[in-house]
Amino acid sequence: MGIRLPSIIAHAKQVLKLQPFGTWNQSDVPKGHVVVYVGEIQSRFLVPITFLNHPSFQKLLLRAEEEYGFKHPMGGLTIPCREETFIDLTSQLRG
Repeated sequence: MGIRLPSIIAHAKQVLKLQPFGTWNQSDVPKGHVVVYVGEIQSRFLVPITFLNHPSFQKLLLRAEEEYGFKHPMGGLTIPCREETFIDLTSQLRG
């Protein structure tokens, strides 16, 4: 019995509430969450702010600071990693 990677990614995207860029506005972000942009196409993810304190997520934030400083190209928090890597990490953080 094998694990199907596409189904895991699809589930993770649903859990993280991935939506195409331009379909959200500030009022769509519930209290206790933050929006981050990830990957080459700058997909927008909604993540709980509790992730910000996790050491693995803080490594991503440090990479973002090193790459972009405080001038993010999307005007928001941009994480410089592959979308699949981000989904894998955040899926693990969710337990």
